[in-house]
Amino acid sequence: MTAVSSICLLISNANAQALTDVSFTTETDTTLRIINLNPYFTLHVDSMLSYPLAINKDQKNYYWYLKNSPVGLKINKDNGLLTFKAEKSYFLSGKLQYDQPYSVKMGVQSLSDPTDKVDTAFTLVFYNTEIILPKVKPTVAPIVSIEEGEPISFKVQCDAGNFSIENILFSSNITIHDYKLVRACNDEFSWTPPFDFVKETDSAHVRILNLSFIGSSKFQTKDTSIVRVIVKDALNYPVAKQDYDATIANLRSYILKLKYTFLQLDKKLKKTKTVRTSFDLTSASTALTGTILSTSATGSAQNVGKILPSVGIAMVPVKEATAPPKTVEQNQASLIRSSIKRLEYMMYDYSLVGDKDMAIASKTTKLKEELKQSQMQLIDVPIDITNEMTEEELNNYFNNPKVNKKYRLTGK
Repeated sequence: MTAVSSICLLISNANAQALTDVSFTTETDTTLRIINLNPYFTLHVDSMLSYPLAINKDQKNYYWYLKNSPVGLKINKDNGLLTFKAEKSYFLSGKLQYDQPYSVKMGVQSLSDPTDKVDTAFTLVFYNTEIILPKVKPTVAPIVSIEEGEPISFKVQCDAGNFSIENILFSSNITIHDYKLVRACNDEFSWTPPFDFVKETDSAHVRILNLSFIGSSKFQTKDTSIVRVIVKDALNYPVAKQDYDATIANLRSYILKLKYTFLQLDKKLKKTKTVRTSFDLTSASTALTGTILSTSATGSAQNVGKILPSVGIAMVPVKEATAPPKTVEQNQASLIRSSIKRLEYMMYDYSLVGDKDMAIASKTTKLKEELKQSQMQLIDVPIDITNEMTEEELNNYFNNPKVNKKYRLTGK
């Protein structure tokens, strides 16, 4: 063999070895892989998805499967075709939601070798380009009819849509005062029309107030809701004021009568107490004198000392007959005093506020009820009509510290 032939033989052997190495390297790539998986899918509503998945091996020997797919998502088990139709009914029924990522688990597995498989996952998100504008919805009818002095109150709610309402502006066609302002969703609007809200020049004695609530989002999308309030003329304030003044005058007159009656009862109680105290002191002095005389040296003094204690005891029934305890008068005086205090407090508590108090009608009614209740409570007590004392004199006597101390309630 020549040298050239030897060299050619060596080259041939080297090429054969190289080809063997390359073939070995190619045959070792046997790991199952999905070669075209997209990890993130976004679909528009009413669109179609058709995506064929592929592996690095012959698909006829493998099958595809899904584990936790959302409603409507399917995969062909033979060829790995992923299909989905995002029907709008899925979202309207609540089975699917917009802008929510759904993590879908899927896999492919050999039909002959259970260990030859791939498990993976991808994310599916649905979006909607339809713009749903936010709405302002007051919890009251669009048209409301009320009277002067009658309060109106309702909440202003919102339907968010694609964008939530962040603030609400309020306006009205007529300037109003003393109302509760609405600034955001679920705030409450409240207002009470004053008695002079309806003018004499208004037709049909009504006045129409339009309340406008303008809601806006961060993208300046706005929605306006209008509530029409029909305010009716309900009260003649000057007449109501005369009725209130007459009620106050009746209360003050009745209170003065009660104070004069209280004064007469208190004087009777004071006189009775003085007489009974005098009897008690006299009987005690008589008994003590008899005890002292019974120790005297003379016989006549001792005899007198034996008689005097019996005289002191005999004065007790005389005291009860002459000045019996005034229990009924005491109870009547206490009842009258408590009634006076209550009526004076009610006059203070239901006094008018401002030039035109919107609650004048209810306050007048309440004062009349209190006066009637007090008169019914004291119906069995004789109220003295004659009164020779002035109002200042009666007040000074009624508020005297000694009298207050006498009728003050004490707790044990």
